[in-house]
Amino acid sequence: MKKKLLLLLLALVMMLLPGGCAGKSGQITVVLDWLPNTNHTGLYVAQEMGFFADEGLDVQIIKPGKNTAPQLVARGKAQFGVSYQEEVTFARDKGVPVISVAAVIQHNTSCFAAPVSKNIKSPADFAGKTYGGWGGMVEEPMLDYLLDKAGATQKVTVVNIGASDFFNACRAGIDFSWIYYGWTGIEAELRQEALDVIWLRELEAVFDYYTPVLIAEEGWLKDNGETAEKFLAAVTRGYQYAAERPNEAAEILLKHEPGLDRDLVIESQRWLASRYQDEAEYWGRQELAVWRDYAAWLTENGLLGPGFAAEKAFTNEYLAGTEGRGEREEKESTK
Repeated sequence: MKKKLLLLLLALVMMLLPGGCAGKSGQITVVLDWLPNTNHTGLYVAQEMGFFADEGLDVQIIKPGKNTAPQLVARGKAQFGVSYQEEVTFARDKGVPVISVAAVIQHNTSCFAAPVSKNIKSPADFAGKTYGGWGGMVEEPMLDYLLDKAGATQKVTVVNIGASDFFNACRAGIDFSWIYYGWTGIEAELRQEALDVIWLRELEAVFDYYTPVLIAEEGWLKDNGETAEKFLAAVTRGYQYAAERPNEAAEILLKHEPGLDRDLVIESQRWLASRYQDEAEYWGRQELAVWRDYAAWLTENGLLGPGFAAEKAFTNEYLAGTEGRGEREEKESTK
């Protein structure tokens, strides 16, 4: 009898420990990849409109610190995180057990951008110019690849500007940079600063990879499949709302982050509205070919070791209404 009481008390203590029963208790933490912006609106909508509460979840959205989303998710400091395909690929290559569970946007909305005065119309025009980067692993290899393909003989001078403002960096001598058009490009439009834009997805199909994505830790997912489904069901509703009602969604984001530029949030939200799901069968869906082909390009260019298992880097299983979910439930019912 005493042994049973001790076990019961131990179980109660474990349930009360912070993070000790994450997911099962309905307590969920989501860490962003960057400061809040319209890539994240669906999360804030799900929180504000009670979609998480409808699923019995208490969700906290936190901003990133010194550690990346994959690091925090892998350590159990957050159950979900916002990341991007190349970051997940490199993390998994190093043995970090994170997996992408949804594509926030179906197509790559990033591009190389330069003030029109710089006359940068194609990758060939990168030669001899100064590029402002954030220090990512793939930036310089990407530039070298595009210059070689264009037959350019001059290289690019790379300056790490980190999180510095794109417009200030250009005034300080940067010729071009890699931006997300849905934010910085829209800001340029509002400022009436004309840009020349080179879309990555138009350079080669392989560069139309998923960015951003939602991630979780593999072990946690296996043990908390139902919670993951509930979370993603609420998030799906959030992004569907943002797609269908961008003005209202923008107001929700501004309510949670009043320091953001109001006009920028509204126009960015309108621009992204049709791009969250685009032509995909349902929001969040990911294709194996996208993961496989980009990993192959990284391997061919010496950035990734051979044998990367692209099929294990992502899953559609926890998205409501997918074939993967039914398949997982069938497996679990036979345990």
